[in-house]
Amino acid sequence: MKLLLDTHLLIWAAEGVQRVPARARILMEAPENELYFSVASLWEIAIKAGLNRPDFHVDVRVLRRGLIDNGYEELTICSAHVVAIDMLPPLHKDPFDRLLVAQAAVEGFTLLTNDAVVGRYPGAIVLAT
Repeated sequence: MKLLLDTHLLIWAAEGVQRVPARARILMEAPENELYFSVASLWEIAIKAGLNRPDFHVDVRVLRRGLIDNGYEELTICSAHVVAIDMLPPLHKDPFDRLLVAQAAVEGFTLLTNDAVVGRYPGAIVLAT
C-alpha cells in the first residue's frame, strides 16, 4: 500500500517512534507499504514554523533530508491535485490538509492521518489515533 503521511505524523516520526500512534507505527513499519511525504507538508511546516507555532518547531531542511534518507518518497504538487480540491466536501478549513486529501485521492494513495476531521473525508483515509 502507498501511504501518504500527514504533516503531524511526519514530524512525530522524525522526533521518534514513541510519539507516533501505535496504529500508524504498525502501518509505517510494514515492509510491504511504501511511505510518501508531500511537498505540501514541507510548505506547511515552513510557514507555521515561521509563525512560531510550537507544534511546528522543526528544521524543514533536516526533516526533508531525514525522510529521504529513511526511504520516504517525495510527492510533488501538480495541477491535478489542486483542481481536485474543489470536489472535496467543506469539512476542513486547513488548505494543507485539504491538499493532502486531494493528493491521496488523485494518486490512489491511502492518507494516514491523526486528525479526526480529515478522517471524515471520503476515500482511502486511515485515522491513526
